Amino acid sequence: MAPASECQTLSKDDVNYRVHFRMINEQQVEDITIDFFYKPHTITLLTFTTASLMYFAFTRNDSVQEDNLWVGMILVIFFFLIISVLAFPNGPFTRPHPAIWRMVFGLSVLYFLVLVFVLFLNWEQVKGVMYWLDPNLRYATREADIMEYAENCHDITWERIVSHFDIFAFGHFWGWSMKALLIRSYGLCWTISITWEMTELFFMHLLPNFAECWWDQVILDILLCNGCGIWLGMTVCRFLEIRTYHWASIKDIHSTTGKIKRAVLQFTPASWTYVRWFDPKSSFQRVAGIYLFMIIWQLTELNTFFLKHILVFQACHALSWCRILFIGIITAPTVRQYYAYLTDTQCKRVGTQCWVFGAIAFLEALICIKFGQDLFSKTQVLYVILWLVCVALITFLCLYVMVWYAEYTGQRPQTYSESEDSSFLDSPCYQYDNLKDERDSVIVSHSTEHSTSRRRKGSSKAKATNGVSVKK
Repeated sequence: MAPASECQTLSKDDVNYRVHFRMINEQQVEDITIDFFYKPHTITLLTFTTASLMYFAFTRNDSVQEDNLWVGMILVIFFFLIISVLAFPNGPFTRPHPAIWRMVFGLSVLYFLVLVFVLFLNWEQVKGVMYWLDPNLRYATREADIMEYAENCHDITWERIVSHFDIFAFGHFWGWSMKALLIRSYGLCWTISITWEMTELFFMHLLPNFAECWWDQVILDILLCNGCGIWLGMTVCRFLEIRTYHWASIKDIHSTTGKIKRAVLQFTPASWTYVRWFDPKSSFQRVAGIYLFMIIWQLTELNTFFLKHILVFQACHALSWCRILFIGIITAPTVRQYYAYLTDTQCKRVGTQCWVFGAIAFLEALICIKFGQDLFSKTQVLYVILWLVCVALITFLCLYVMVWYAEYTGQRPQTYSESEDSSFLDSPCYQYDNLKDERDSVIVSHSTEHSTSRRRKGSSKAKATNGVSVKK
């Protein structure tokens, strides 16, 4: 073995940085119950994909040009997802399986590349692609052209109020339940809910469907649908937060009912992290980061309405609800990675999924601007400036209230994963096995090795409680 002086020495800060970034970008599975699902099967997968590709390439009928394009496009997506499973990072989540989140990241990269391609097409080519995907889009009309909004707002009847509780009202409720599960903060959820309604007011001159009666906007949207959704989501968060997470191996469960229950629970979180976006000791950088978070969130919501208005398709069309579902899925790892980057001083860079999500949001906005120049020529710049100022003021007001509440009620004790000043190496969460690929080329300092060896000796007596390994 080469002398230590000739080898690269990894400082404690460097180890902290690598571990903290890996926790949000390449999360490892701590407790593997069925080894088969977590062992690499690269040769088997290569053999299967090559054989299936040869079979379909030489046996199917290729006389129909339309079918050839569809099959080719589907197989490109399929093999891109296979490469995603082999090459892309897990992200911050490992349930139900890391391969699922690798494919989610792969789909986001693929969607990003499609947006780049669309950005360099002209209007006729974009419409041609859309008509090829769905010929019925030739006859699509804008909702604003066939519907009236904010009419007879003074006419408030029980029948009219009940008529507004449709599928879109349920979408508001369910959407905010999911958003609360991701954000996990009453203050930020209510701030985003209120600022979105203000966003509709400021962009109403561009999108007529943003026009709503005051009672629809304030009572039905903010208080009832959004408010009940936020309450439900935060209630689920509190329930998951107080649970004790100790996962038994399915091999150790002998009853059939217990095995089925354990298999179903594989689709639930392995642990739950308490979230604190802001506290009295936070820096201005975190305030600016939260403001940027809210702006990108509003931009993503705006893209939903501008895309269907400019490209002309209904809200019930597959292009609309598939995009909403897809954005909702990739938002989960994005929020987790952005929160870690914003609150963890040891995490110096955003995760890959967060980076791709930001790029997708801005690319969608650029596509809207390029193909909606006639629409955006009517933009009143003063309204946009006022919108940015109002979002900033409401954000700072929200953060001030959150700080006041934290000081008034008292701070909750921090866990190892939440503490900004604690060293990750000194916490029981640290797993030296996460760095075993670096161990062959790097010699860590003697104190780090000594503390790691002590932890490894007692690892057999550890169990997972709320996602943190603690000694019995």
